[in-house]
Amino acid sequence: MKIKIKQNVLVENLNYVIRGVSSKNLIPILNCIKFDLKEDGLYLLSTNNEFAIKSFIPDKDIEEIIELGELVISGRYIYDIVKKLGNEVITIEEVIDSQVLITTTNSSFKLNCNQASEFPNIDLEYAKNPVKLDKITFKTMINQIIFSTSTQESRPILTGINFKINEYLLECTATDSYRLSKKIIKLNENVDNEVNIVVPSKNLVETSRMIPEDNEKLELHIFSNKVIFKCNNLVIMSRLINGNYPATDKLIPNEYSLTIKVNLDDFYDAIDRASLLTNEEEKNIINLFIDSNKAKITSNIPEIGNVEENINIINNENKNLNISFSSKYMMDAIKVFNSEEIELCFNGEIKPIIIKNVNNNNLIQLILPIRTF
Repeated sequence: MKIKIKQNVLVENLNYVIRGVSSKNLIPILNCIKFDLKEDGLYLLSTNNEFAIKSFIPDKDIEEIIELGELVISGRYIYDIVKKLGNEVITIEEVIDSQVLITTTNSSFKLNCNQASEFPNIDLEYAKNPVKLDKITFKTMINQIIFSTSTQESRPILTGINFKINEYLLECTATDSYRLSKKIIKLNENVDNEVNIVVPSKNLVETSRMIPEDNEKLELHIFSNKVIFKCNNLVIMSRLINGNYPATDKLIPNEYSLTIKVNLDDFYDAIDRASLLTNEEEKNIINLFIDSNKAKITSNIPEIGNVEENINIINNENKNLNISFSSKYMMDAIKVFNSEEIELCFNGEIKPIIIKNVNNNNLIQLILPIRTF
């Protein structure tokens, strides 16, 4: 293999595939990036067997294709080298004894290669009828619910996001059993077969970071054991988490004994200040007391002091309520709403708190209260 390519073009694509390389992997070949030079361009591929990334550089963006072939190079070394070279033409060529020579006008590096035949054969096939999503909608959705996934490997199914598709509706849910986030997206095209899969949250975070914000659609190619995200010249594969995701629909009631409206910024700032006098060991507990059209937020650390915040609310039921919850969970939940006002819905002091948009229900956050008595 031998190729001449601009440094900025190569480093842009290496920025993608390096995310699939882990220096902690015990299998050396999985710490590498595969360079596959074909007549139509250069394919870069990395994988840890659970997550794979393929980036394509078309021949029009390559200075010169001299000799076709494959190379498997240590991902971290090739990335660091190319990143620190000047913005000029780089020559990459395979030389004898399984080595690759990387040269520019003033620099020269020689790296050992792995056998291309040892690199995993990752099947990046496409589905006949992929689900198509607006990229910004997808990235926003991940941001709005990802924090509710669990970090505890004792229940692997909760470390992912549940994607359910029924005809025109995509419903994405995340929960760690103490809080829940749900986002509903209306698709432009009907999906013939129902979908119910769980995608690891860490893979979705990486995918969201890589996806550019442009006008092209993001394609989801869904299979029984994996999902492939395709956009532009970038292909990302994630294995699915096996198991049945908890039935969460019944957790969100249709009726509430008390619903209040509150200014999002005022509510967030008051909780943020009240959280200064909370203990992480005690779950950052704060108390909310609702009295007519006023709300009082309090917290205290007995050995240090206490805080009281008062804000105006809209309480059409004119009912009172006293409830406690985690300030961290509440702040995580409300800061992802893109609105001036939000609704907080209650069914008593020990039932879940539901947070919604005032004008629609396409984003719902649920937080379990904390008993303090």
